[in-house]
Amino acid sequence: MKRVKKEKRKRRVSVLFCTLMYLFLFMPISVVVANSFNATKSKPYLSWKGFTFDWYIKLWDNTSLLQAFGNTMIIAVVSTLLATIIGTLGAVGIYRYKFKGKGLINGLLYIPVVIPEIVIGIALLTIFSKVNIPRGMLTLILAHVSFCVPFVIFNVRARLSGYDNSIEEASMDLGANRLVTFFEITLPVLAPGIAGGALLAFTLSIDDVIISYFVNGQTKTYPLKVMESIKSGVSPDVNALSTLILIGTVVLVALTQSGILSGGHKKPE
Repeated sequence: MKRVKKEKRKRRVSVLFCTLMYLFLFMPISVVVANSFNATKSKPYLSWKGFTFDWYIKLWDNTSLLQAFGNTMIIAVVSTLLATIIGTLGAVGIYRYKFKGKGLINGLLYIPVVIPEIVIGIALLTIFSKVNIPRGMLTLILAHVSFCVPFVIFNVRARLSGYDNSIEEASMDLGANRLVTFFEITLPVLAPGIAGGALLAFTLSIDDVIISYFVNGQTKTYPLKVMESIKSGVSPDVNALSTLILIGTVVLVALTQSGILSGGHKKPE
């Protein structure tokens, strides 16, 4: 009897802990979503004046906010593609070949991950100024690629840790050259790691504020636009667009988990 009561007590404590944890994580998000439907414009986080869809309609008239979001998506997509290609080739090269300085390169990969973003931002700003690259879309893409590449390498290298080289050897024994083997054998095996690295790079790019602040020039991204609006109070348009981004993210994750985007196939019977 005592053991049953003890187990029930543990279960209740676990449920309470999980509930508090999820409330802590999702309460800020729920506040943003709720206030995207709030009828009041003044201090929307402190008062509720009724339900409305007006901010979703007026959002499409806010050209500066939509342009900032468009810039963010362009930068995120381009930097993700470049970082994924560079990171995948880099991970395969580091894993497969032995060369002088390999240990040093492996150690240097952790620098963009562990050092403060403000240091990276200042360093990139200094480099772009020294080589006379005008700050704008190009510098933003280069900056985002620089801090996204290590994360792609880590994901792909983790996938390579249990890789069996014999399947490549079998492919080449059957007449395929190295290029065909890479695209037909190696790449499909590494696909989950590549996809994970690409999603992580995309998330980091679309969410970056500090590094983008130093290298943006006159090109405004969505996070920078939101940061600027904090001075005068967050506009309900921002809440509406943030809610739409959240919905898109949930749909993307759901499609990925269901296997639609990850290329999942049913096992043969």
